[in-house]
Amino acid sequence: MTSLHVLIAGGGIGGLCLAQGLRKAGISCAVYEATSAIAQTGYRLHMNALGGGALRECLPDNLYELYLQTSRRTPRREMFVVIDAQGRDLLTRPHIGPPNDSDRPHTAVNRRTLRQILATGLDDVLHFGRTAVGYEVDADGVRLMFEDGSSTTGDVLIGADGIHSRVRSQLLPDVGVIDTKMRGVWSTAPLTADLQAVLPEAVFDGFTVADRGDGTIFAVGVYDPRRSIAEAVAELAPGAAIDDVAPYVMVTFGTDLGAAVHAALPDFARASAPEMHEAMRRAMAGAHAGLVELVDRVDESTIAPNAVRYLEVADPWEPGRVTLLGDAIHAMPPSFGAGANSALRDAAALVRALRDVAEGKCALTDAIGEYEEEMRAEVFPIMRASADPDAVHSDAIPDVRR
Repeated sequence: MTSLHVLIAGGGIGGLCLAQGLRKAGISCAVYEATSAIAQTGYRLHMNALGGGALRECLPDNLYELYLQTSRRTPRREMFVVIDAQGRDLLTRPHIGPPNDSDRPHTAVNRRTLRQILATGLDDVLHFGRTAVGYEVDADGVRLMFEDGSSTTGDVLIGADGIHSRVRSQLLPDVGVIDTKMRGVWSTAPLTADLQAVLPEAVFDGFTVADRGDGTIFAVGVYDPRRSIAEAVAELAPGAAIDDVAPYVMVTFGTDLGAAVHAALPDFARASAPEMHEAMRRAMAGAHAGLVELVDRVDESTIAPNAVRYLEVADPWEPGRVTLLGDAIHAMPPSFGAGANSALRDAAALVRALRDVAEGKCALTDAIGEYEEEMRAEVFPIMRASADPDAVHSDAIPDVRR
């Protein structure tokens, strides 16, 4: 087996999944994450069989089982649903992705919980507080440079450092970040028995959007794990640094994709949490009583502003010792719940490619080139559809490879 050391810039979901898969394959790696710890960024993530299959490939058995047990309970129908303000169905559409598992389908996770699961067992290779700022490549390998002036070397560099990737900005400087003009807030409300009793039934489907008909929407998703996170961790990964999380409903509010900025909305980037909460209450006034109650119960400490941006689709580039995964190359609007799943798909595909290199089956550049070509074919169509309001607002599954 050929010696290979992989540098991973970014410890998000894709970067951590890649590290788990490389360790499982016996390939040396190191992850460099800019933040000082696994932070709370967003809440509920939709999962499909693409992302779930990647986790099965990359994780050890106990952590994959932990992911399944801490995923949300299987809903009555795993669909994307649009309702009106009174809770009546306007549109339903299957989620993007390959056929789901029939016994324990991939549903949704708490984002931070998934990152904590993915970080479990990586203490010796996961380095926090290391901001990548650039790289140098020569015939022998690649050097990754950090903000503090230090550097490290390896055989290949994977940019998994998000939409504002410093690795991508050097590798593909012409790829721009596009502002959708969608502005809004993330938040959660505790899912209690009395709240559950009054909510419209559609809220408990795969993912639900309440369309107010004026260019603003509420997007609502339940997170109710199949098993208590604390219990599952105690059995499957005792001692792992994974927080317990009580059931909740994620509530996002703001402008719809393709809609003009709504004059009545506050400046979310500057408003206080109480001001943003009051804007949510005003917008939901007169709606279904359960939806009004849901917004009223939003925990103001969880309210955070959100601006949706995505990347231009990159033209093909020459493969080399540096490549990209996830949001660093195909950041997309959350329209189809495909961003995290696509990043996980990339991670599993890269593990397969680099394992072939380590086993002497192909050259590094050839393996990276095949990975990139496959990514462009499988993920870029989803990326394009996610930014197309006509595709997003249709009841048809977008014409993408699955």
